Amino acid sequence: MDFELSALLENDTWDMVPCPSNVSIIGSRWVFSVKLKADGSIEQYKARLVAQGYKQEYGIDYIETFAPVAKMTTVKLLIALSAMHQWPISQMDVKNAFLHGNLKETVYMKPPPGYSHSKSMVCKLKRSLYGLKQAPRAWFERFRQVIVDAGYVHSSHDYSLFMHNSPQGVTLLLIYVDNMLITGSNKEGIAKLKELLCRSFQMKDLGPLTYFLGLEVYSSSRGYAVNQRKYVLNLIQFANLSDDKCVDTPMEVNVKLRKEDGEKLSNPSFYRQLVGRLLYLTMTRPDIAYAVQVVSQFVADPRRLHLTAVLRIIRYLRGTISRGLFFSHPVCNCKLMQMLIGQVVLIHVAPPQVGVCFLVIPLFLGNARNRKQCPNPLLKLNTEQCLQHVVN
Repeated sequence: MDFELSALLENDTWDMVPCPSNVSIIGSRWVFSVKLKADGSIEQYKARLVAQGYKQEYGIDYIETFAPVAKMTTVKLLIALSAMHQWPISQMDVKNAFLHGNLKETVYMKPPPGYSHSKSMVCKLKRSLYGLKQAPRAWFERFRQVIVDAGYVHSSHDYSLFMHNSPQGVTLLLIYVDNMLITGSNKEGIAKLKELLCRSFQMKDLGPLTYFLGLEVYSSSRGYAVNQRKYVLNLIQFANLSDDKCVDTPMEVNVKLRKEDGEKLSNPSFYRQLVGRLLYLTMTRPDIAYAVQVVSQFVADPRRLHLTAVLRIIRYLRGTISRGLFFSHPVCNCKLMQMLIGQVVLIHVAPPQVGVCFLVIPLFLGNARNRKQCPNPLLKLNTEQCLQHVVN
């Protein structure tokens, strides 16, 4: 609490003023949390002052609230580009990000608990604060202004992706609230960007990318491996399975689920929570995408048979915890691509040390009425044989 409070005061977050009459005063409270590392160990204990934004009135205390965040497809694309060009990816974190945003509206808040003050005084906020409805927008606007002034432009497809081109190379920055990924071919530009961020905000350099939004990233000379192992373990624990069984497939063969089949669940919210977590897992697990899409059709009125299908997916995950995506360098897959041109697209999705899964998508030649599938010996190969082709 002392560290957080000192950061608020150093950032000049508010001015103490006499309490005005006929003005809505919002409250505040301390929120305590534990930040964990990718392996589940404790990284730090955090205390954060949060404004009670639910008491704000639209048109008086706030107007616009929208702020863009990075799309997960952009995150994976950035990792794929880095693997393709063999760029290192570094990660940075903004300390007390929302406190850097400038408020346009006039907002009065009660002094935080534990802060000595006169009873007749209140805080007139100058900076955005966690809990305010407009806080994400205020922070992003401040960050965008700093980056744009440095010569960066945002992507028209994802406003959280900023790019800078120069004769020395390209620099890319992707931001998700207060977490940033930085990569590119311009090493000097990346160093200057980090210096700019450290001058403008309170930054923490986390070094090479290892953990981002639940994604565990492992880099090697062959490329980047991405999985959600810790997320899967937490999901299995949340499901509270009564057995230790594992299954080989996420769905039973030739089983069709219908809306009216089975008895209604007494607690449908549990089913919806499981499906929601599985949907987030499909980012790095394309092998469960179809099964999750099927069970997600019944979230409005789930039945016991539908829950059984969801638990089967989780039992499948229990036996394949470390599977994920693998983005390889061109040197590693050039021979594979020569074999696949005009035949199939094959995506290998994990290095040997964390498990391997293959997704094969056949391509067709000819028109829609008379399609002929390209003969391809790889379609008959198992995982180990495919890896042998890559190595040789």
